[in-house]
Amino acid sequence: MIKHLVAGLLLAASFLSACTAPPPPEDGEVSQLADALQQMGPGIDPDEARRAAALAFAHSTDLATSYGVTTSAILHNTLVNSGVKQRGLCKHYAEDMQRRLSQEGFTTLTVLRAIAEPRNSFRIEHSSAVIAPVGGDIYNGIIIDPWRDAGDLYWSPTRADPRYDWEPRMTVLRRKHERRLASEG
Repeated sequence: MIKHLVAGLLLAASFLSACTAPPPPEDGEVSQLADALQQMGPGIDPDEARRAAALAFAHSTDLATSYGVTTSAILHNTLVNSGVKQRGLCKHYAEDMQRRLSQEGFTTLTVLRAIAEPRNSFRIEHSSAVIAPVGGDIYNGIIIDPWRDAGDLYWSPTRADPRYDWEPRMTVLRRKHERRLASEG
């Protein structure tokens, strides 16, 4: 009963929210990301960097629309976790962004995944896609985070992100598995 009441209130809040789909990116935003991608190394194809940047911005908006995002990312998470919405958690954005970028068949860029565990009890675990040079790791790459601003793409060199301490996805999953085994004793 309470779950349905909370879900109803959240749904009502989402309809009353002033948030709408993110605006389309300006050419300057796409160019800035393309330049940052190209600056990751001398072997980055400029055409691939431009294509990846344009696709990252466009797909961020597409994902928010397909998930029915009309609120902040955190409020949308609550709608997903309460069953009102089906998708739109950060891991969904990360999976779908990685899948779409990987379909492009880039030869000088690779798409990886990163996870940031919470720094304190007020934060939640966060997942994102990372575009890196082929042969590089997440630390050589750029975070592509469409979840953070509810479909309005946030990007940053991985180590320069002021909000999250990113690690390779498999490193975090392995550590969580080891913790679980240790707690089971």
